[in-house]
Amino acid sequence: MSGQTKSASRTRGNRRPRRSTPRRLDNDGIIPVLARAVREIEAEAQRGRVSPSARTRFQVVALLVREERARVKEDAEATEVQKAEQLKRLDGVATILAKAAARDTTLLVLLAEDAEVSDSARALRRKMLEAAGVEVVEEEPPAAVEGEVPAVPERRVVPRSVVARQLANPFQVPDFEGAARRLEPKTHRLANWELIGPLLRSFELANGAPACLEMPDPRDRRTRDGLEMMRHQAQLVAAVKEGHRTFLLADEPGLGKTAQALLAAQAADAFPLLVVVPNVVKTNWAREAQRWVPRRKATVIHGDGHDIDGFADIVVVNYEVLDRHVGWLGDLGFRGMVVDEAHFIKNRKSQRSQHVLQLADRIRQRTVRPLLMALTGTPLINDIEDFTSIWQFLGWIDEKKPLPELMARLEETGLTPEDKPFYPAARRAVVDMGIVRRRKVDVAADIPARRIADIPVELDDEAGRSIRAAERELARRLVERYDRVMAARDEEKRVAGIDEELVRRVAEWERDETDDNASGENVFSMIRRIGTAKAPLAADYAAQLARSVGKVVVFAKHVDVMDACERLFAERGIRHSSIRGNQTPKAREAAIDSFVNDPEVAIVVCSLTAAGVGLNLQVSSNVVLAELSWTDAEQTQAIDRVHRIGQEEPVTAWRIIAAQTIDTRIAELIDSKAGLAARALDGSDEEVTASADIQVEAMVALLTDALHKRRR
Repeated sequence: MSGQTKSASRTRGNRRPRRSTPRRLDNDGIIPVLARAVREIEAEAQRGRVSPSARTRFQVVALLVREERARVKEDAEATEVQKAEQLKRLDGVATILAKAAARDTTLLVLLAEDAEVSDSARALRRKMLEAAGVEVVEEEPPAAVEGEVPAVPERRVVPRSVVARQLANPFQVPDFEGAARRLEPKTHRLANWELIGPLLRSFELANGAPACLEMPDPRDRRTRDGLEMMRHQAQLVAAVKEGHRTFLLADEPGLGKTAQALLAAQAADAFPLLVVVPNVVKTNWAREAQRWVPRRKATVIHGDGHDIDGFADIVVVNYEVLDRHVGWLGDLGFRGMVVDEAHFIKNRKSQRSQHVLQLADRIRQRTVRPLLMALTGTPLINDIEDFTSIWQFLGWIDEKKPLPELMARLEETGLTPEDKPFYPAARRAVVDMGIVRRRKVDVAADIPARRIADIPVELDDEAGRSIRAAERELARRLVERYDRVMAARDEEKRVAGIDEELVRRVAEWERDETDDNASGENVFSMIRRIGTAKAPLAADYAAQLARSVGKVVVFAKHVDVMDACERLFAERGIRHSSIRGNQTPKAREAAIDSFVNDPEVAIVVCSLTAAGVGLNLQVSSNVVLAELSWTDAEQTQAIDRVHRIGQEEPVTAWRIIAAQTIDTRIAELIDSKAGLAARALDGSDEEVTASADIQVEAMVALLTDALHKRRR
């Protein structure tokens, strides 16, 4: 279940329609009620700051829009036309909400998945549902016990392979090393001081001073397996080798935080290692583990985890399914834990934050000085209160006070919060606990001026299953054609094994017939479907980047992919502009100007064909390629809208690739053809590799794989 759906479900209750007769789409149901309410909110936003009562209406309308969207999609009785009409009207309501939030940005906090829903909001929600003809039966929550986190109904699972591991290792070796460190230190001057507030204030008074742990110069920048680290990566690994074990790693995106975390675990021998990540990057973690620590097996938990390797050294789980697995994860005996995009746990009261903190406590109970790392690209100086939960995860503080190691550092200053010098000294004490922050511009000499970073994503929903079925169908059709030609040949003309020349000819025939007749499933329709399925994941990743590093450029080939990205940005209240092929020159210039000059416009969504040339977008240094192009030249032209004269930072293009689909093969083909073109061009601007080559090669690979599988 996604975070947004969880927010909605907190207030949902049991909804029963009062009557079974079908409602007319125009005047009945919840949508007209939402439309009236959102117009009132819009009017207040236009007049100035939104009143408290309008803020409540804003939150309730947002929750009901999400609820109704889910209900419409699941409605088995409605036709596809009716569903499309209702979803279109809901999009209209969501757009007005986004416009109101753009005028009063304080409304955005009400859209967060962990935003509190007040009693007045629940009452208003009930009133609006009743006005729409829906009866609500609210379930009474259990009485809360003071000081106790409210119980959340959870569906806990234990995968079979985990049971096998537990049976194979019934006892854990006790770890007595450094047990004295668990004892509370004797404090004197600061024992009765409230210190969390002053610690936060010490960062507010920093006046731009860097927040970065001093780390040793690395003696060796090579990993155990012969890969070369960049200097800033090797510094952190060197700090781990010298004994440092807790890090808030806040490097900007593009500086290799994933690699640093994995290599730190290797240096600390912190295996088994638990990695908690957003859904969009969990496959990438497994891939990076294979690259940087190939001697350690990684496994990724999907859903109930039926297919995981319970004996793996690295276990990757996403926030959305953590509640199902928190029980056995706490008992597995991890010696290290990494939390990626750690700002996701900023609210200590949220369910996922409680699970993360619970797991960290279990690891500390079983292992003295485990490796604990919180990764986030969000600058530390923004909303410093949000980072107290991260400090708690790292074991620096609890909910009320600094814990022994940090308290000892504060005692060593000889100061109290009444002394002005206490604040820079306290800030330094926290930073020395393990805050590491580097920007791309700070380490520009270490990283390429332009690079492409692939982000593999799992399409594990119905759309993903449909795409894989379509690939199998296309492969079957290619195999049938190949077999027909082979069967028609004379015996002496048949080749032993796979006839590579015939494979290529079959692929070319398929490509030519597709050009003449676009009906039926083909490589083009599959790529389009893959792009549509990837769109929410690409948009989610772009939103995370925008939060971390500022302006982001998103490129897509198809209009429906651009639309899907823009809908997600609107739902999250992220201001964005759009550059498309059907725009007038005036509209295009306005879109470019708003992205370049308006600090509130965080993202521009661009057509890969319409915006691939003639634009100057170097105000950003991060590009998200939501869809693959058919040539490296088209991809390069898009990246060059950002990587051009005037760009002061290294540029990173984040290429979203659907794992376990033909998307992966096409990415490999584009990269291989790019190398060939670079060697062949010799200074010429002529494109060596045509898009048709990639299309044929993709089908060659599909057919060859199918023939090999049949021979096994």
